[in-house]
Amino acid sequence: VMLMTQPTATVLVTGISGNLGTRLLPMLSEFRVVGVDLRPPESTSPIEFHAMNLGHESSCRELTQLLRHTGARSVLHLAFDRNPLRAGLDDVERMWQTNVAGTARVMEAISVVNRTGGHVRQFMFPSSVAAYGPETPGPVREDFPLRAHTLPYAMHQRESDEVVRYRAESMGDCRTYLLRPHIFTGPTLQNDIVGALRGIPLGQSPRAARMRAEGKRLPILLPRGKKFADRRFQFVHVDDVARLLVYLLHRSHNDPAVTILNVAAQGEPISIETCAEIAQAKITRVPGRAAYQLISRMLWKWGISSIPPEALPYMTGSNTVDTTRLQQFLGPDYSRVMRYAVEDALRDSFVRH
Repeated sequence: VMLMTQPTATVLVTGISGNLGTRLLPMLSEFRVVGVDLRPPESTSPIEFHAMNLGHESSCRELTQLLRHTGARSVLHLAFDRNPLRAGLDDVERMWQTNVAGTARVMEAISVVNRTGGHVRQFMFPSSVAAYGPETPGPVREDFPLRAHTLPYAMHQRESDEVVRYRAESMGDCRTYLLRPHIFTGPTLQNDIVGALRGIPLGQSPRAARMRAEGKRLPILLPRGKKFADRRFQFVHVDDVARLLVYLLHRSHNDPAVTILNVAAQGEPISIETCAEIAQAKITRVPGRAAYQLISRMLWKWGISSIPPEALPYMTGSNTVDTTRLQQFLGPDYSRVMRYAVEDALRDSFVRH
């Protein structure tokens, strides 16, 4: 008896060389992976790589041709410029072209392919909890309004999230999965919140370089007042998000046209004290939000801190999400996919691997 072997499904991943992409790649061994980014990923996993800049209008045509040529059934859109540090107006415009217009270009390419005989069956986009804005009234569900402001990265996440929801139906018979993950953690992660807990002076000045060389750490600044001390944090381990994406690749085609999921680690949010304890960091209380902003702006201006003033509302705000929908969606697979509790997810950012 001849056994028919299933042809290997092809997955196209934009932003394959980013943190999530490189953690995801080894988990995609059963798929043929076509990766798109500005430069190839640092990985030994097999991949067919194509250099492409989604910030350019021409990428829409290139992507359309690539989807046709490879016959990709799933598109994981991870490409997002997350680095607004030292962002001048030109940088913010370039980021917008990659983040918001780039997301629209990827969806347009899928629409064209699906209208002309191709069959891309799945589109996945990890948006961000930042899209909700810096402050939410307790854990919010997926229908809570998106109120990101001030910080370009967060505003672009909100706009991209809107683009995905409004344009999903244009892609024909393609299932859309819109994830809103919380702050990423893991040994390879660097972002504003984890950076503040690590206390490494990541500014561009010679003084910051000297401080790094001497092993000096910046304290966690916290405005006085019960509200700030009571603030709760959620995180999500980058490997859990990667596992969730792989899980979605195996979903049957019976899901609704658009599935929106908040994504955070298991368990309850943790306090700033617990975060500091895990990071072995010192908390310094300052008189109030105004003093906090003044000191933080000075550290930025002097090139000591890498946290831009636009990010400050997100550093002192509290934006927690309700993950009931994710738990129901994953059902019995929940603890297999989402393996880390909030505390353990953060702890893994401070473990030397």
